[in-house]
This record gives sequence, C-alpha cells and structure tokens, in this order.
Amino acid sequence: MTCPSLLLHPAETVGDLSRTTAQWARTSTGRVTTRMRTDDTTAQFLRFVLVGAVTTVVYALLFVSLRSWGYLPAHLVATAVSTALANELHRRLTFRADERVHWFTAQWEAGGITVLGLLATSTALGWLDAVTGGTHPGLQIATVATVTAAIGLLRFVALRWIFRPAPA
Repeated sequence: MTCPSLLLHPAETVGDLSRTTAQWARTSTGRVTTRMRTDDTTAQFLRFVLVGAVTTVVYALLFVSLRSWGYLPAHLVATAVSTALANELHRRLTFRADERVHWFTAQWEAGGITVLGLLATSTALGWLDAVTGGTHPGLQIATVATVTAAIGLLRFVALRWIFRPAPA
C-alpha cells in the first residue's frame, strides 16, 4: 500500500469509506426517486425513456424468439406486443392518466403514431435486408431501436402536448 493513511488504520478507513459510499448511494437513489415522481416535463420524459428502454428489451426478446418466421412477421408481432405494453405503461406511469384516459383511448391515440413508426422501422429493416442480405439480428434490432428513438421523440411530444386532456 502506498497510501500512508491506509497503513496507519486500514480497517477503520475502509469501513468509513464503505459507510460513506453506502450513504451517498442511498441519498442519490432517494433524490432520483423523488425527482422521478414529479409531474414536470423532465420527469415525464425520464419515465418515458425508461418505459421505452423496457419495452425495447421486450421487443428484442420477441423479435429474436420469433425470427424463424422471417424478419417482417417477427417485427410486426414484436412491435404490436411491445407497443401495447408501452402505451399502457405510459398511460399509467409516464403521464399518470389512468384515471383520466381509458385504455382504448390511449391505445388508439398512440396507435396512430405507432403506425408511422411501424412503417418507418419496416422500411428500414427492408432496406437493411436488401443491402446486406440476411443481416445479423443485433444489427436489425439496433436499426429498429434507432428509428424507434426518433419516432419516440415525436410520440412524447404528441402524448405530452397534443393528446393532453382538457383541464377540468
């Protein structure tokens, strides 16, 4: 050891450091959790991104497991399931609208944007398949994730400001 303070009292110093690190982690986690529970635009956007990440993992798992059907049927099924899940999570968690917006309304409103996303991602997958001829699933998923992220920004704007229920 080259640090003289660790040579003098190694157990006490390491113990203090562990307690300090644990305390910092608890405090930081508490702040992030508190921040995520607010209803301002930044907190909603962070929740939107978190839901998007979770449903992208669901998409990827479904896409890979259904890939034997061909890339397009696997993409359509994975998109339909992950989108329905995302819409419901956004309704309940991101925008906390489960009391104000019915399930069908949320699916219908977000579904229009989803159709645009589905057309964009299907076109991107078709182009990728034509250019590369049987692409690796990782590259296909990365392509869909990139296009979906761009569409997701449009979707957030639409859900946050366009499809917003009128104030009571």
